[in-house]
Amino acid sequence: QVQLVESGGGLVQAGGSLRLSCVASARTDNSFAMGWFRQAAGKEREFVAAISWSGLSTKYTDSVKGRFTISKHNALNTVYLQMNSLKPEDTAVYYCAAKSGPYYYIEAKSYDYWGQGTQVTVSS
Repeated sequence: QVQLVESGGGLVQAGGSLRLSCVASARTDNSFAMGWFRQAAGKEREFVAAISWSGLSTKYTDSVKGRFTISKHNALNTVYLQMNSLKPEDTAVYYCAAKSGPYYYIEAKSYDYWGQGTQVTVSS
């Protein structure tokens, strides 16, 4: 069993930055691929970014490319999502997810473990 705890959310003005962190109770290099998803009010959960077990491969949804960066620090069992140039449409609850195995997926149903989520609100 892996427990994931997100932090770093908050209220920020458009154009600002936030860094989300996700700490895992298990070592993140124990063959876990990691992903970030978000869910805005009244909408379905959507893929944001993912990183492979090795950290060498990443994937982003088109709307965040060039603005968000996913990274992992295996020694700290932590995955990060650096979010720059934030827009009001980035407002959502952001969830960290872990999947057993080396490869990431973009489908939420493929992930085995989820955090409780952290709210990100971007004001215009």
